[in-house]
Amino acid sequence: MVSTEHLSRGPIAPQLISLALPLLAGNILQQLYNTVDAVIVGRLLGDSAFAAVGVAGSVMNLFLFLISGGCAGVSVLLSQFYGAEDGPSFRRDFWLSAVFGGLLSLGLAGMGFLLLRPLLSALRTPAAVFPHAERYLQVIFLGFPLAFAYHLGSAVLRSVGNTLAALGFLLISMLVNLGLDLAFVAGLHSGTEGAAWATALSQALAALLCLLYLRRRFPQLLFRREDRVFDAPLLRRTAWFAVVTALHNANLYIGKLLVQRTVNGLGQAAISAYTGATRLEGFANSFGDSGASAMSVFIGQNTGAGEEERVRNGFRTGQRQLFALSLVMTLLMLLGARPGLALVLPEDGGASMGPAVSYLRTVACFYVFNFLGSGFVGYFNGRGKLSLPVIGATGHITFRVVASALLAGRMGLAAVALASGLGWLGVVIFWHSVKRKKNL
Repeated sequence: MVSTEHLSRGPIAPQLISLALPLLAGNILQQLYNTVDAVIVGRLLGDSAFAAVGVAGSVMNLFLFLISGGCAGVSVLLSQFYGAEDGPSFRRDFWLSAVFGGLLSLGLAGMGFLLLRPLLSALRTPAAVFPHAERYLQVIFLGFPLAFAYHLGSAVLRSVGNTLAALGFLLISMLVNLGLDLAFVAGLHSGTEGAAWATALSQALAALLCLLYLRRRFPQLLFRREDRVFDAPLLRRTAWFAVVTALHNANLYIGKLLVQRTVNGLGQAAISAYTGATRLEGFANSFGDSGASAMSVFIGQNTGAGEEERVRNGFRTGQRQLFALSLVMTLLMLLGARPGLALVLPEDGGASMGPAVSYLRTVACFYVFNFLGSGFVGYFNGRGKLSLPVIGATGHITFRVVASALLAGRMGLAAVALASGLGWLGVVIFWHSVKRKKNL
């Protein structure tokens, strides 16, 4: 197999940074991708439409993160094949993932249409917000197969250590998304569904660019005729990796849906505050998520190559980097919450500013546990111990949902932030104990 970015040799810290920086930029661009819709809709269509994009985002992400989570699991397995220099298994697994993953993305789209109205009702979506959210999501569901194609292509590139190309494609698609947002929402007055069409078409472009790049730059990674065989053991293994990582992401977003339901019960001002605050929080979390993805690729390749000492040193180095980042991000969020929210919240959303600031400043105090927890997730995934992140995330989400529901009536959005932070603390203690006890 032709080498591109083998991580089983060379200095560890620069490798982790070079992996993480494009992933970080990509995650930030993805947050911008989502925020652009919300800001343009809020400024042009008002507070109800802005709140609708927030509610719709909770539903949309439940499905999209099943797709991206499944592709992340595939990426872990591919990185192990790549580290072991097993080209045939790499290409065969790529083919199986493309075929069966594509079929599952179609199934998710159909499920989304069937569950759309019951989900919005279960979330206690206000009547003024409901139709905007429904129209937005109907278009988003149509684009699920295209979203899968992009995430799978990115997973293939990430598994071999090339995290820069997908960043370029995401940047191009984001700029296209911005232009289409303005054209559809401002120019054609197409409402929230216009913003959704902008997102779907931009994802289609990103998927196409990713495929063309793979064909031109890494033809050795693409499956060939002889690779297109039904390998039941490999499919089962791939399905296990994909399902468990997708379940991890699904747990996080089912929890967010349940928290969104609690927030919706606090009224439209709270919904807008939570929408704006979580948009900014997403930027902060991008640093931890990128560290987790970089750790997963590094640990996966070195596990496949049998480099156990580099696995241990990589984890320690990554955690030190994430700890330093968490301190910087805490300070930035404490000082920048209000000016940042002023850029995100709609002009008629003044009542949302106070609760949103309270949420962000409370949650920022716990970022160190969020970031260190991300490092544990990346490590366990790279080692193939995929059930541990799921168990930890389930415990965190359960605590967050219950505590938010019990305290929100008295503390407002600050209760949601406090519940999140304490949940992060608990799950880091759990993962540290398991890693130490089992000597993983």
